[in-house]
Amino acid sequence: MEHMSVSFERTQSVAIIGGGPGGYEAALAAAQLGAEVTLVERAGVGGSAVITDVVPSKSLIATADAAVAIAAASDLGVQLFAKDASGAPLKPEIAINLRAVNKRLLSLARQQSDDMRAALVAAGVRIVNGHGRLLDRNSVVVSTEAGGTDFERIQADTLVVSVGASPRELPQAQPDGERILTWTQLYDMKALPEHLIVVGSGVTGAEFAGAYMNLGAKVTLVSSRDQVLPGEDRDAAAVLERVFTRGGMTVLGKSRADRVERVGDGVVVHLADGRTVEGSHCLMAVGSIPNTQGIGLEEAGVQLTASGHIQVNRVARTSVPNIYAAGDCTTFVPLASVASMQGRTAIFHALGDTVIPLDRRRITSNIFTAPEIATVGLSERDVEAGVINGVVHKLPISSNPRAKMVGTTDGFVKIIARQGSGSVMGGVIVAPRASELIYPIAIAVERRLTVDQLSRVFAVYPSLTGSITDAARAMHIVDRGMDHDA
Repeated sequence: MEHMSVSFERTQSVAIIGGGPGGYEAALAAAQLGAEVTLVERAGVGGSAVITDVVPSKSLIATADAAVAIAAASDLGVQLFAKDASGAPLKPEIAINLRAVNKRLLSLARQQSDDMRAALVAAGVRIVNGHGRLLDRNSVVVSTEAGGTDFERIQADTLVVSVGASPRELPQAQPDGERILTWTQLYDMKALPEHLIVVGSGVTGAEFAGAYMNLGAKVTLVSSRDQVLPGEDRDAAAVLERVFTRGGMTVLGKSRADRVERVGDGVVVHLADGRTVEGSHCLMAVGSIPNTQGIGLEEAGVQLTASGHIQVNRVARTSVPNIYAAGDCTTFVPLASVASMQGRTAIFHALGDTVIPLDRRRITSNIFTAPEIATVGLSERDVEAGVINGVVHKLPISSNPRAKMVGTTDGFVKIIARQGSGSVMGGVIVAPRASELIYPIAIAVERRLTVDQLSRVFAVYPSLTGSITDAARAMHIVDRGMDHDA
């Protein structure tokens, strides 16, 4: 069904600062609803998510996955051999041309940015290249050159701020772009690092540590907590740490990095307990900070948290009624998919279209390690803490027939359901392409399906999705007050 345009007494104007996922979707939604839209972007449409973060990093991980698939092919009976001059068989080694890999990643990122720009232009969005800041509650001023004197003032009824975040830098571990790196600087490396030390075992640290390990680098992961991925599902973190260790990675748990120094052609990471770790490169993955300083937010009356994030409600509205914010610069969940939804929600609310406030408990997220870790809804920790009266069932992926066929042994499907009614409240999947497999559970959470309803959906045999119906069937919590066949 085609979306109906909202009628305005006069043409509404929307100005957006930042062309990342949030700003991009806000611009498209506003144009669709007939508004006059101006998007201000300094780096390129798509923002850091497309140009230096999500797109290139996940493309790097896809390359690492391909390397693992080739290396593991012999387990399926596929063997690669070459012959020497005498005809004797040789087993070739897998070689990674990191210069070529990085060139491809950045090309893909630029191509995606260009495609997004073309979509905005086709929708009628005016794009201004430059650095934008709020002049007041209804206007944005744009400097069209860094440090230049050329300015443009844009008046608008509604403002959307989607300026993203940047890697957090520590004074005792200043990145130099050569040996001490942030995740935006990794793509300048011309060869695989001899020994990469990753400081920080959150999502970013775990993803890059796993990727470079699978590309063939020696990797040490420095974690200040007792497990990788602190705050994530404990069973999922345990699987990943086991895979990391089995793959040859050194995981240093409960080890806080005090400082990092460059020594010659390498780095030395000094730990709080006095130990040191020497390597060729160090990736600092210690979080991010919002790009909210110096863009006029305080002057416009927009409320910020102590960390500099923009305080928003469930429709992405700030403390100023006509100013909205989306993405990693806000107090909401820092995911590209969430930024996109915030951008659309902000415009729908501002321009009077149908709005469904965002619900944190229904957000789907994925960690692109190998195996991937996908989650949605409430967690097992929520059950343990008494947030809901729930039950949890976990089914190992190794019992799945399709997993056996393709050689998958690590992972599981976990479903969290409400006791009594059987409503699916959350789920965790650890498996290859968990980002795709989580979708049926996400639908169940969104539509409040019960485990019995989920189990009655036909899954292809054999398929990894069969583990979802198997797990749901094993729970069989029947709501006597509902006719599930109605």
